[in-house]
Amino acid sequence: MSYIKFKVPDALKDDIKALLSLISSNRDSKIRKGMNEVTKSIERSLAKLVIMAEDVSPPEILFHVPLLCEEKSIPYCYIATKKELGNAARINIASSAVAIETIGTGNDKALEDIIKKLEVLKK
Repeated sequence: MSYIKFKVPDALKDDIKALLSLISSNRDSKIRKGMNEVTKSIERSLAKLVIMAEDVSPPEILFHVPLLCEEKSIPYCYIATKKELGNAARINIASSAVAIETIGTGNDKALEDIIKKLEVLKK
């Protein structure tokens, strides 16, 4: 059993990375990085989108995240590696998970598009 609940196509992964990079470059945005901060963000219902890496070891670290997200109705998705996730979030280290809390001005449409595509994937 794995924490990866569905397969994200490569094209959508690229869109997610582009969105994360765009949001992280915005001064008025807020992104939580790392397992503990992401978990807190989900539990407080502050996260708008949770992004996890697929290569986390051991996988038990992220096992609770999709369950929490579904309980709180927060969309979530996956990116191939921790390194890619860290780079897209514009931090200099690999990250197992990030949560977007505040998207910043002008990014509403891009986030909505990604969330709609993810909803179609889950069905």
